[in-house]
Amino acid sequence: MSWISIAAIYFILWWVVLFAMLPFGVRTQEEDGEVTLGTVASAPRGPHMLRAVIRTTIVATIIFAAFYVATVYYGFSFDDIPRIGPSAR
Repeated sequence: MSWISIAAIYFILWWVVLFAMLPFGVRTQEEDGEVTLGTVASAPRGPHMLRAVIRTTIVATIIFAAFYVATVYYGFSFDDIPRIGPSAR
């Protein structure tokens, strides 16, 4: 694997994990009991992007490390997928 493909795979994985992790840890204004005038009570309490970015980076790095170990050290590839799953014949 070249460094460009490694960076591309990590970049795509990071964005997918970001959108999966965004809803975790969000508290609404109603839950905190401080609804700002002119906003919906179900709106998020405040920005939590830094925490979301940190969680995303940690989870994406763990997933990517598992992928890297499986492909580089154990030699798994897309050609191995039919042998892992059940045969369709």
